[in-house]
Amino acid sequence: MTDHTVKAFTEQLEGLSALVAQMGGLAEAQFASAIEAISRRDSNAADSAVGGDARIDAIQQEIEDRALKLLALRQPMAVDLRETLAAIKTAAELERIGDLAKNIAKRALVLNREPPIRLTQSLGRMGRAALGQLKQVLDAYSSRNAEEAELVWNQDGEIDEIYNSLFRELLTYMMEDPRTIGLSTHLLFIAKNIERCGDHATNIAEVVYHMVRADHLANNRPKADTTSETSFEARQA
Repeated sequence: MTDHTVKAFTEQLEGLSALVAQMGGLAEAQFASAIEAISRRDSNAADSAVGGDARIDAIQQEIEDRALKLLALRQPMAVDLRETLAAIKTAAELERIGDLAKNIAKRALVLNREPPIRLTQSLGRMGRAALGQLKQVLDAYSSRNAEEAELVWNQDGEIDEIYNSLFRELLTYMMEDPRTIGLSTHLLFIAKNIERCGDHATNIAEVVYHMVRADHLANNRPKADTTSETSFEARQA
């Protein structure tokens, strides 16, 4: 390739990476607003999270269009090919985080119309932990830092442990006062959505690691979600 062609190719890759970074910043802000809506009963933050989803979807579409055009016209190899595919994969994960943030915010609007439930503070702590994980993996993507990505990957079980504890706490709460079942169900869905955001951050960590190292992290992700095995007995009247 001529110097001009190489420069144009480099600029296209950098533009793709910049779009992913922009999308990541928007997804992080949307998720932060959703968590704020839960922990502070802030309906304005909830509205902001719901409204931010359209922009994230639009950027994902632009990333896919640019990446596919780059693949067709430039036929990248080695690290350039990995960078292009990583942009597509990361954008897809961020789009799902945006969807989950929107769902959390919608449920927050329902909860905010009802009397406060103390467990929303536990959800807030879980959400902030997942948000920290997302920020860390976006930094790893921007700096092309495989070690940082691996750290995020190894932290996945921590979010699961918080989720397990909150899940059991909510079950107990509902058994002790059946009147709370409706609102507690919303909290359970919110907790699961936060846990899924953590999973998507971990997926991005795997993408970043492969992009930088041309290798895969171990197949056995450190998962610790045991809620599918949780059983409980109804209290006797």
